[in-house]
Amino acid sequence: MPDEEPSLNISSLLTLAVVSFFVIRWFLKRDGDAGEGSGRSRERGNVVNPAQVEQISQMFPQLSTRDIMWDLQRNGGNVAATTERILTGRGLETPPPSFQPQVAMPQAGAPTVPTAATSAASKLEGQDLISRYNLSAKVAGDGTETSQSSSQSGWSQNKEERQRLLQKRRDDMILAARKRMEQQVKASA
Repeated sequence: MPDEEPSLNISSLLTLAVVSFFVIRWFLKRDGDAGEGSGRSRERGNVVNPAQVEQISQMFPQLSTRDIMWDLQRNGGNVAATTERILTGRGLETPPPSFQPQVAMPQAGAPTVPTAATSAASKLEGQDLISRYNLSAKVAGDGTETSQSSSQSGWSQNKEERQRLLQKRRDDMILAARKRMEQQVKASA
């Protein structure tokens, strides 16, 4: 009896055939889906979602929108992958000269709402620092109270106190820069 060789019976052959059928079908189905997906991406061309480009350009304003569009187009619009590439220090590749991005146009029915960054930039374009931070009273007073609380150099545990000290420091720096600029204008005149 120990010399018997294992034999293949009909049930094991049938099981092997069924399992092989499902494995082959799974592989062919997966390859078919990839072909359909690449066909869909070819149909779309180089269309990139402008909301994704805007999101990345707000996080990383030093990058060009063309580079962002190129990376988004290459990775299928994955914002997380593009952000990860930037944060790890790999940077974005420069797109080839033949890359002409086509931005998806927003739907005509959707109202265009200006973003907070663009509205803040347009609101602050015509303002100088004195009017932006309401320092005209201090300019008129010639900054006589600039060194009153500068003796407190310690960091306060109170959030409001820290905020007040930082705003005072900002105001003092703006006023000092204004004085230096006035002195330079007087010296050159």
